[in-house]
Amino acid sequence: MFAWSRRRRRARLVKRGLPADWMPWLEALPFVSQLTQKDQHRLHALICVFLAEKDFEGCDGLEMRDKIRVIIAAQACLLILNLDHLFYQKVNTILVYPSVFRHRSQQVTSGGVIENREHTNLGEAWPNGPIVLAWDHAYQGGRNPNDGQNTVFHEFAHKLDMLDGITDGIPPLTLAHEEDAWRKRMNTAMVRHREMVERGSPVFLDDYGATHPAEFFAVATEMFFERPLDLRKREAEVYDLLKTFYRQDPAARSAKAE
Repeated sequence: MFAWSRRRRRARLVKRGLPADWMPWLEALPFVSQLTQKDQHRLHALICVFLAEKDFEGCDGLEMRDKIRVIIAAQACLLILNLDHLFYQKVNTILVYPSVFRHRSQQVTSGGVIENREHTNLGEAWPNGPIVLAWDHAYQGGRNPNDGQNTVFHEFAHKLDMLDGITDGIPPLTLAHEEDAWRKRMNTAMVRHREMVERGSPVFLDDYGATHPAEFFAVATEMFFERPLDLRKREAEVYDLLKTFYRQDPAARSAKAE
């Protein structure tokens, strides 16, 4: 009964569509123009549902506006363009700061002393909590694909990874052999990446990807959607794994657009 009611409610939202005055915000995102007309319609439908079902809250004095919600939602929904919308079932709230925000944490030293530490951050994804974003970086990340950095892609990739309750760099996969292949091939790529970082060699993916498999998946996702042709050339196996998971081929889209 609940599923039927949800489908009916979502169908009404999709039928209503997006307001015309939102379209310039979407058209300013380079990835939108690369999508086929059919995929653009699907993206719009996902945005309609996303905005109706997720709560956005402005932090540190940021006034929450439609432009903020729409631009963040568009980037988040690109990841699930060909996936089930329920893949964001554990995303309820998106907290948005104007810019870099501070995060406090406690760490236990080797001597057993608890230290309170403060870090600056551009984004966070909590396993059983919200996604936190810095608006200025979320905005610029969506408009500039050339740098290969996108906070929204990064944090929402973490949420996909967290769906099984384990933040291990392995998103939901259909078959057991797919998980085995993913674990082996991604781990090989990450180890190679980490060794290069430790040697101080130039690397294609962000250094942060060397810190943990979850971060490697997230930074690879950024490159997959931002600089797919380069990722396919430099890390072909990583590209193929992400292509299979996301059910998208952004390199083909980019090549066609050139």
